[in-house]
Amino acid sequence: MVLEKIEDIREARRKIIIDRAKDILHKWNIESMPSVDEIYKEISETMKAGKVEKYGPEDLPAGPTLETSNEIIVVEGRADIINLMRCGITNTVALEGAKVPESIKHLTKEKEATALLDGDRGGDLILKELLQVTSIKYVGRAPRGKEIEECNCKEITEALDSRVAIADLFKPKEQPQPREQKKPEPKLRMEFPEQIANTAKALAGSLEAVLLNEKLEQVERLPVSQLAEKLQQITGIDTVIFDGIITQRIVDIASEKNIKHVIASRVSEAVKPALNVELNTFQEVVPTG
Repeated sequence: MVLEKIEDIREARRKIIIDRAKDILHKWNIESMPSVDEIYKEISETMKAGKVEKYGPEDLPAGPTLETSNEIIVVEGRADIINLMRCGITNTVALEGAKVPESIKHLTKEKEATALLDGDRGGDLILKELLQVTSIKYVGRAPRGKEIEECNCKEITEALDSRVAIADLFKPKEQPQPREQKKPEPKLRMEFPEQIANTAKALAGSLEAVLLNEKLEQVERLPVSQLAEKLQQITGIDTVIFDGIITQRIVDIASEKNIKHVIASRVSEAVKPALNVELNTFQEVVPTG
């Protein structure tokens, strides 16, 4: 008996399997792939759903249901609007810049507004600005380091579900009570001219601000919500007195504008004092003499 040839039948079987797979794939392409008309229709519907409208005199990018919704979402830019609309969220409006437009200020007073911001330093800065000049009720953030425009629908939903009420942002954290309660140290009382002391007393509970020049003459009286913006525009102010919280932004502006005294109902714990600005609270102010 003589061995004439050795043949590997596995290669032949492999070829049969590949040919069969090609045939199945070809039939699937013909039967299952959408037609050109179907593709065009789907794209058209997507573009229709993603159409961004304009709102207010500033022509702000907005979703189609902004004006008819009682609850709205304020985002940073047009790309955020488009991304939220892809997820079915259409009650939106965009700031389109660091300065908050007047239309946004009015909207947040009329509707229940949530700020949905990027999870970066830019989002932090915009949140500070919104807290100063608007009446937003909630704030939600993208995952740290991500922008709303690049979040998927799950991340956006989670950001909205975990939004925080603005009132809760300023609630002091509960501290464990020490075993021995120490008596609070008396606050340092400082003498001020009668004009300043009387103004501070009159402003308590008013949510207003008064600007005085070097002669302690009243230059302006305005709502606290407009204070930061006004301080950036005005010059010749010596003393600022307002019924609100002294924030880092107020301190920075006062330092830049050479304002000597800032007096308010409270000073934020996060404030880093400036060397050229004296910060005081209403409780610390007593009239001279």
